[in-house]
Amino acid sequence: MSVSQGALKESKAKLLVPKAKGSREAMLITALMAGYSMIYMDKNMISTAIIPIADQFHLTTSQTGLMMSLFFLGYSLMQIPGGWLADKIGYKKVLILSLSLITLFSFTFGFAGSLLVFILIRFMAGVGHAGYPPSCSKGIAENFPVERRTFIQSLILSTNGIGGILAFVIGARLIDLNWHYGYYALGVFFAISLLLVIFFVPNSAPTPKIKEQPKQISFKEVITNRNVLILFIAMFIANVGFYGNMSWLPSFLKTKFDLSISTVGTILAFNAVGGALASLFAGVLLTKYFAGKEKALLLGSCILSSLLFIGIVFFDSLAPSVVCLYLLTFLLTAIFVTIFSWPHKILPEKVIGSSIGIVNTGGTLGGFVAPMTFGVFISMAGGSFNIVFITLAIAIVVCGLITLTVKIEK
Repeated sequence: MSVSQGALKESKAKLLVPKAKGSREAMLITALMAGYSMIYMDKNMISTAIIPIADQFHLTTSQTGLMMSLFFLGYSLMQIPGGWLADKIGYKKVLILSLSLITLFSFTFGFAGSLLVFILIRFMAGVGHAGYPPSCSKGIAENFPVERRTFIQSLILSTNGIGGILAFVIGARLIDLNWHYGYYALGVFFAISLLLVIFFVPNSAPTPKIKEQPKQISFKEVITNRNVLILFIAMFIANVGFYGNMSWLPSFLKTKFDLSISTVGTILAFNAVGGALASLFAGVLLTKYFAGKEKALLLGSCILSSLLFIGIVFFDSLAPSVVCLYLLTFLLTAIFVTIFSWPHKILPEKVIGSSIGIVNTGGTLGGFVAPMTFGVFISMAGGSFNIVFITLAIAIVVCGLITLTVKIEK
């Protein structure tokens, strides 16, 4: 039996599995969204915090890029084990473990005082982050019917905008006062989200009893599955674009247009709103208009994104650059949501945690490569950011072309 056939048979059996209802469903979604909002707040806030940290400790762009990249190395190393654990011991336990680790290392980052300590703490924070996305996806698969999962996934991923708003409105202003304050506040927010998960996320659902059990799918079959590998590569390239853009935007805007950190934070807060809307919009598109046409949506979005990256390079005034930035964030978010939610349609529920873990590992590896590599590029280019955006323009088109090779069984 193929993986896709197993998914089809399993989806028919889902009627026998109890699903989240009413207020319980609302609280589950709220708790998962709260944790994800903090995840994205953390990812966004570091790109602003490195500006005063670099000034205080006299760090180069290569060193600050390394600091941001080592977070994603920890994330990448633990992503697949995190997905495997979500499948084996239950998604709630992994959610709690992940948020507990991130809470701890958010607080400790505020006390750091050297490059080595910054790197070590960010690496460990990445380890904590790794378990959240696959266990969250596992929770969605266990608590919602298959026809609703893509929209619920996109709804929860819309927290990239909420996290961005928190990072660039609250976080940036605290960082402008004293960067330590930003991370003390972040630790408090993570602690609150941890309590929400403890009290409002249900434990893993029991295995349904059905007459005909589908063939068990091994982890080896998942990790060597053609579509999983293609989505892994596509997510890698997409996140090189997403995090390459996100990591250096505050520094780019501050340097090119001589803006304050608070002004940069305001611009990027509105940008985060666009990211949230893009996640919701992508969910509607994938559910109602592009069901089965994901390739067309991805390729079109990638080509338009490439043109916008070029626009950022060639516009010398703030207004058109910001317009390009807002449109670009909208499209990059739609690309990410489409790739991230695709496994819900082509893989069985029992391996969603593992498959999302593998696919998202591609994304976190992209996050690892982008800040460090582009930091070196910027140093080599004498502080110019143009090489970053030109490279990203090429990479994102390659991402769209790769997704055309996904094989969909009728």
